[in-house]
Formats: sequence, C-alpha cells, structure tokens
Amino acid sequence: MAPEAAPRPTRAELRVAAREQSRAQRRDAAKAATRTALLRVALPSVAALGVAAAAAVTVQGEADQQRAQAAGRIPEQTTAAGAPDNAEAQRAEAAGAAQQALASGGGAQASRGDARQPLTGTPGGADPAGQSAAQVTTTDQAPPERPRIAMPVAQHGLGEVFGAAGTHWAKRHTGIDFPVDGGTAVMAVTDGTVRTQWNPSYGYMTILKMADGTEAWYCHLRSYKIRKGTVKAGDVIAFVGSSGNSTGPHLHFEIRPADGGAPVDPLPWFLAQGLDPR
Repeated sequence: MAPEAAPRPTRAELRVAAREQSRAQRRDAAKAATRTALLRVALPSVAALGVAAAAAVTVQGEADQQRAQAAGRIPEQTTAAGAPDNAEAQRAEAAGAAQQALASGGGAQASRGDARQPLTGTPGGADPAGQSAAQVTTTDQAPPERPRIAMPVAQHGLGEVFGAAGTHWAKRHTGIDFPVDGGTAVMAVTDGTVRTQWNPSYGYMTILKMADGTEAWYCHLRSYKIRKGTVKAGDVIAFVGSSGNSTGPHLHFEIRPADGGAPVDPLPWFLAQGLDPR
C-alpha cells in the first residue's frame, strides 16, 4: 500500500514560516554584530593595558636600577661599544634628584608667599662689609666755617696809605686806597649791616656797621649790590668806581671807631686780624 502523501502547506502557513525564518536571521545578524563590536573595543583596551604594563615595568626597572646604582650594588650600563650610556645616566640622575626633592617636601621650590630676607648686619639689609669707607662715614659734616674777617677786594696792594698828604685832601688821607679796575667786586670785611649814601667828596658810599659799632666806609663806588640790610663777611656789596672827588677808579677804605671819633689807620686793624692787604 503506497504511503499517504503529506498535505501541502497553505499560503498562510508559508507566510508564518517565512516570518519566523526572517526573525531568526535578524537575531543571528544582531548577535554577530554585537560580538564584532565587543571585539573591536576589547582588543585596543588589551593593547593599551599591555603598553601601560610595559611602561610601568620599564619605569619600575629604571627606578630599581637607579636605587641599585646609588647603593653601589650594580655597575653602570654600557652601550654596544662599551662606553657608558651618558643619556641614560643623565636621565637617571635627573629622576633621582626629582625623587629626592619630592621626598624632602619640595624645599627647593619657592613659594609665592616667600619674602626676600634682608642681609644680616644692619637695619634695612645694608652690609657695611660691602661698602666703602666713604659710604659708611656719615655725611652730616658741618659746612666750612665762614671767614670772620675778609679783604674788601680780592687784589692785594695799596696805593695811598693812611695819613698821606696831598692836594686832594684838606688835611691828611683818612684811609687806604686799593688801586683796582672799575667794576671790581667790593666785599664786606665782616658781619654787620649796610646802608648807602651819596657824598660830594666820597661819591657813592656804602657804610658797614659792625656788631661793636665800628664802621667801615667804602667810597668812590660805581654802583651798589646791596643797598641796605644784613651781610656776612665776604659778601659782595658793591662795585669799584671813581665817583666823587677821585682821579681814577680805586676803592677808598676807612675804619671809624664806634664812639664817632676820627678815622683810624685800617692797616693795623687788618694786620691784627691776620690779613695783610699790602
């Protein structure tokens, strides 16, 4: 008896079977894609871990070698030619110095809050050992002492002296003459106060009154520099001329006592002060 033929699937069954097969194929494709992606991620990670591990082993080996060299337990590595590897040695020394600095708390590094300390020795950081003697010596020195008595003009030499007789004077010459050029500076012989006046015989005059009342008369002047006021010995007070009863430019100088008496010879007065106008 012949076997009974299997019934043919219907169209609906064929469509269901096709859908199931398509779903199975999609699941298989998704699984394959997932495996591929996992491999792509995992392989570089493994490679990176291998490089990091190799680097760590290298650093650890170099650190061990540096510590051994510092302790003197192993010889320095050499190149293929047998000479020391200077670059490696320098890197090892630099790494060792950095490690020592870190171990000591970074004492060699400066902090922003650190202030520059002044040099010891004197306040303000001054170091007298590095200064010259002129710098160490005080500069508060007293100014040079002014002369107590000065010459009425800078040029020495006398013309007519005190007491000389001549047709230019009614009696005798009452002072000493300094034959100098017109315009020569006339100076105060000592500290005092000055006033000026005109006299037909003496011409333009400056009268210097000293502290004790003694007066010095400057006669035959061309002009004044100080007409009135206080002066010091050596101050320029006027300029030589030939005014009044005069035959030419010169300075006629007199000394008159405080009691208002007759004029006295100025030469002994100058000599007594340590000055010789001759």
